[in-house]
Amino acid sequence: MKFFIDTADLAEIAEAKSWGCLAGVTTNPSLYAKTGGKLADFESHMLKIADLCEGLPVSVETTASTVEGMVEDGLRFSSLAPNIVVKVPICEAGLAACRMLADKGVRVNMTLVFSATQALLAANAGARYVSPFIGRFDDIAEDGIAQLADVVACLGNYDWSGKNVDSRVEIIAASVRTPLHVTKAALLGVDIATVPFKTLSKCLKHPLTDRGIALFEADWKKVEQA
Repeated sequence: MKFFIDTADLAEIAEAKSWGCLAGVTTNPSLYAKTGGKLADFESHMLKIADLCEGLPVSVETTASTVEGMVEDGLRFSSLAPNIVVKVPICEAGLAACRMLADKGVRVNMTLVFSATQALLAANAGARYVSPFIGRFDDIAEDGIAQLADVVACLGNYDWSGKNVDSRVEIIAASVRTPLHVTKAALLGVDIATVPFKTLSKCLKHPLTDRGIALFEADWKKVEQA
């Protein structure tokens, strides 16, 4: 399973990239707002992220609500850099825009997916990536991993050759809150997990690792002092 980072923060992206395990970035309007960025600087900021990622896919989300607006955004965003993927919400307009963008060779990440049927519709409309959410199910006392399992099973039943730009559909586990979400998604065979920097850091940490490093350092000091 590949790791994307779910952020618009350049420092977080640079840090995660320095670890050597980053495979892409996903952003959305809320994440950009957290950076304190202004509307006039949005596209230039996305271009900075794309440049920083050096060819890794960067999902940039449309804020339009009509088919025409989504397509216009998608064509503009994708022209900023070759590694930009257009993020579109699953809805009637989103499906129509996805089909039109895919037919023009633009990669689409269909987001806000909460059911297997939505995922199937997105794949049929030409989505390159489908992003089912996990954590938001947990917020309403439902099982996000079970819903994710349904998406994986349904999409895995079919050959999507010819449906989208790259003749395949990758599943991005989104709204990932914990390392357990990451583990469960990987056990299901999900292609990608997109995680906030805080969660990515938690995936790296383990108390026994910290204890082992401290022990090795203490023992080595004894060697140096001998």
